[in-house]
Amino acid sequence: MTKLIDSRLSRRRFMLAAGVAAPAILVLPRGAAAATTLSLGHNAAPTNPRQIASLKFAELVKEKTGGRVEVRVAPSEQLGNEASLLTSLRTGAVDMTVNSQGSTSALVPEIAALGLPFLFSSSADAFKLLDGPFGDVLAQRFAKVGMVPLGYWDNGIRNISNSKRPIGVPEDLKGLKIRTPPDPMTIDIFQALGAATQQISFGELYVALQQGVVDGQENPLTNIASSKLYEVNPFISITGHKWESSPFLMSAITWNRLTPADRDVIKAAAAEAGALQRQMLADGEAKLFTEFKANPAIKMNDADKAAFRKASASVVDIWKKKPFGDFVEQLVKAVG
Repeated sequence: MTKLIDSRLSRRRFMLAAGVAAPAILVLPRGAAAATTLSLGHNAAPTNPRQIASLKFAELVKEKTGGRVEVRVAPSEQLGNEASLLTSLRTGAVDMTVNSQGSTSALVPEIAALGLPFLFSSSADAFKLLDGPFGDVLAQRFAKVGMVPLGYWDNGIRNISNSKRPIGVPEDLKGLKIRTPPDPMTIDIFQALGAATQQISFGELYVALQQGVVDGQENPLTNIASSKLYEVNPFISITGHKWESSPFLMSAITWNRLTPADRDVIKAAAAEAGALQRQMLADGEAKLFTEFKANPAIKMNDADKAAFRKASASVVDIWKKKPFGDFVEQLVKAVG
């Protein structure tokens, strides 16, 4: 209870300081331009590319508006976990979030289909679709729940870490409890692979792994490194079982309050910051692969991807039978 109260107080202090109950119109001296302060919350650590790109976005917005619009960035769940951030976005209590694909799928279930097992062999392949017509289709879905996508950042190709043993084939997962995000796709994949799953907030994951609440988890190497999960999960198995995006979303309430000129600035800044985030994640993944291989405290192995692909193939058929199965069919066909 104390932790919950402290969390709420911390969030309240940030929101009061940033003026994020709505885009805050600040009263300036006569003759000065009005200023708008916007909030951007996410769950990643301060060293994560998501945070670095968020700060770049804030810098660009301030620069391109001459200081009329400022963005206050709050990492590490300071404004709440991903589910609560999405709720706050819909009410206008928070203006923007770079969220996870899994949490976002609770409102736009189609987006989880981007994480079909082994659908994309690289992030570049995924962005060829998301930066085109499929991104436009998802934008229409987001509009129905009061959100405006500003772009899709990279949450990387995902791998498995755990505290018990190397994972070479799906059978090695039996008896392990794996944390997944609240993402139906990831849950379906790991159940098909024979693992037990438990959903835990990313901000609570390190402690859950440390205390043995779960044995392992799945994430790109960048997230494993920035949150130091390798300290409590020294076995890292390169499975590459799925790819995920990080949707950059704005509250439609906030969007509709902005002038057309400021909307253009927001979109341009989001595109530039998104390109930075994507590049940072790609560079970081390659660097971390080499560093983890060389670290004697980390036991990294290449899993049998063909075996994982075969074991998770049934998930594709399950998702084609969803109410939005037409979207899944078109997605699979587009990837080829």
